[in-house]
Amino acid sequence: MTGSSGSPDSPGPVSPGSLDERLDTIAREPFRARFHLRGRDLATARLKGAATLRWHAYDLLAVRLAPAEPRKDGRQTPYRGHPVFVAQHATATCCRGCLQRRHGIPKGRELTRAELVYAVDVICRWIEREVTGAGGLGHGRRG
Repeated sequence: MTGSSGSPDSPGPVSPGSLDERLDTIAREPFRARFHLRGRDLATARLKGAATLRWHAYDLLAVRLAPAEPRKDGRQTPYRGHPVFVAQHATATCCRGCLQRRHGIPKGRELTRAELVYAVDVICRWIEREVTGAGGLGHGRRG
C-alpha cells in the first residue's frame, strides 16, 4: 500500500470503527486521557464545523508535523488555542516521536500524503467524539 511504513499499525484507509478502537486505546494512557475540548476550544469546534476543522488540521499538520525534521519537534504543538492542538495531544499526533510510537509512522522522513490524511482523520474523529459527547467516560466499552 502506498504510504505504508510496513508495521501492522501502518496508516491506510481506516474505518470510523477502527479509529474509535485506536482512540479508545490511546485514551487509556493517563497523559492522553487528560485532554478534552472545553470552553473556547469546544465553542470553536462547534462554530467552525467539521469541514473547516479538517482543513485547519491538514494545514497545521502539513507545516508542523509532515516535514522529515519538523522545527522544534517534540515541542511544536501548543496545548491549547485551537481544537486541533488539543486533539493532537489527545491522539498522540503532536510530534513525530508520538506518531511513531502510537501510530507506527517512522520519524526521519517526510510524511506521505496517506499518512498525513490518516493523522487528520484521527484528529477529526477525536474532535467529532468530543463535540458530540461520545469521547467521555465509558465510550467504546460495551458489554
